Amino acid sequence: MSLALTNLLRQARTGLLLLLVATAGLGLVYPLAVFAVGRLVPARADGQVVAVDGQPVGSRLIGQEFPGEQWFQPRPSAAGDGYDPTASGASNLGPESTDLLKAVEERRAAVAAADGTAPADVAPDALTASGSGLDPHVSPENARGQVARVAAARGLSEQRVAALVAEHTRGRALGFLGEPTVNVLELNLALRSAAP
Repeated sequence: MSLALTNLLRQARTGLLLLLVATAGLGLVYPLAVFAVGRLVPARADGQVVAVDGQPVGSRLIGQEFPGEQWFQPRPSAAGDGYDPTASGASNLGPESTDLLKAVEERRAAVAAADGTAPADVAPDALTASGSGLDPHVSPENARGQVARVAAARGLSEQRVAALVAEHTRGRALGFLGEPTVNVLELNLALRSAAP
């Protein structure tokens, strides 16, 4: 056998061995290791699913629609037909867009009418979708603006509903990052079990 052919076979064998090792390592070992680490913290790895009586009702990480005046409403969604996690994304409408301005003004009028507030008092996050379109949180200002409507629809006192909002308001991360938020799913679950 010639020296060139011997070198070619040795390089081919080395390449094939490298391919097999990389395939096993990156295609089998690494994914299994990531899966195993995820099993150590299942609540975080599985999307923080919230269950009531053993039945999943939503995720702490993904916004969802709550039809009816008796529920706190999340931010508007631009994801698919609304809160579709497979179509996460913004509307891509810029600040100069007349379509965005029209949508914001329509939302402002609808929210003000539903909550019985002045249009100027509607919280900004009740007017625009988040970047993902799936934000599960609203600002405390937004939640407080909905208190009167929710209390009246449920036959609860405004003080009781406002206390639930205060209980479910989370401060800034590490005390200084971001803004205070209210998780709408958690608030609505607490509201569901609140006695009139």
